[in-house]
Amino acid sequence: MPLMVRDHTWTQNQNTVYISVPLKGVKPANIHVICTDEYLKVSFPPFLFEVFLFEPINEEKSEAKIGNGVAVFTLQKKRDELWEQLFTNIDKDKQKQIREQAILKVQEKEADKSKAKAARIQQEKKYALETMMKLENEERDRIQKMKDEECARATAELDFWRETQKKTAEEKENQQKMQGTGTHDNQPVCQKTERANAPPAVTLMHNTGQRKQKPKDLPAPRSAGCIQISFTPRVFPTALRESRVPEEEEWLNKQAEARRAVDTDLAELDDLREEERNPDWLKEKGDKLFMAGNYQAAVNAYNLAIKLNRKIPALFSNRAACHLKLRNLHKAIEDSSQALELLKPAVAANASARLKAHVRRGTAFCELELYVEGLQDYQAALEIDPHNAALQADTDKIREIIQGTT
Repeated sequence: MPLMVRDHTWTQNQNTVYISVPLKGVKPANIHVICTDEYLKVSFPPFLFEVFLFEPINEEKSEAKIGNGVAVFTLQKKRDELWEQLFTNIDKDKQKQIREQAILKVQEKEADKSKAKAARIQQEKKYALETMMKLENEERDRIQKMKDEECARATAELDFWRETQKKTAEEKENQQKMQGTGTHDNQPVCQKTERANAPPAVTLMHNTGQRKQKPKDLPAPRSAGCIQISFTPRVFPTALRESRVPEEEEWLNKQAEARRAVDTDLAELDDLREEERNPDWLKEKGDKLFMAGNYQAAVNAYNLAIKLNRKIPALFSNRAACHLKLRNLHKAIEDSSQALELLKPAVAANASARLKAHVRRGTAFCELELYVEGLQDYQAALEIDPHNAALQADTDKIREIIQGTT
């Protein structure tokens, strides 16, 4: 149940209402505000400020400033007139209806904001895509223009080379015609020269038949052998080039420390009898010592049982009860928190154990005068057993202490 804030202040003029709400040391990040034309709610657990306004306001022009441990609301009136009071007196059904309408209105606003944000993001993506496509088209056109220019230049050079070759061939042909008048058989000089220099075909065939290939000197085959390869010994199966040496060394050091701690604990257990090495037997012994009022001996029994098995929530919860009796309040909080961690997930079977752990941690918080934290644990215990009258009474006392100190 939230704690209602009553120590707020408010002032007004003809068209504006100013409301100041103290935040009780709560961080601004944990504050949630709902504001409509006729309703204002400020939630900062475990506190709550709620007001059903006397007259409607213009929520669009209203504003809120949070800082320096206070929330200041500037509300613009729809009608320029002075209010008789800040609150309006309406029945619970009407209040419930206004709350539900405010929540629906806030949800609709959030949905509209989400849609607008999604549309804006989509528009930005579309604009970015169009810009990127435009840049790509410009780059493609620039490259195509360079290709066309290079192709035109290469074509021009090729045409020029062909013209040059054609002119050179024509000049050579004219020269040969001019020199061809001095031959006997009217054949070009180049053909006669080629035939004169060519060896007889028979001689080529004869010489080809007599040729023999000389054997080549090949190296001897390699001798077989075995090469010994030694690798750096490693704990991890991965290759050294694929590993992270500092993280692996840190992990190995932690494992070595854990083994040393286990070895030390095992050395302490060497002197115990067989039944004394059973965590359940040690728990029963600790429970009997607690009932007898020997709290330190009970702590020792629970300590030994926890060394044997750290997965039993009752060991930590019962040791927390012993620390409460011995006024070791911080240790009681630690053990209760560890018990609650082991009791996850919360199911009906462990409801009783969770209730005890919450009550013991809440009691330790209250003994340290941390009443807000203690109230949270007692409220959690009440959610488990809402019909527990003693628990309800203790919760109301803590709530009264908090309201008295604030």
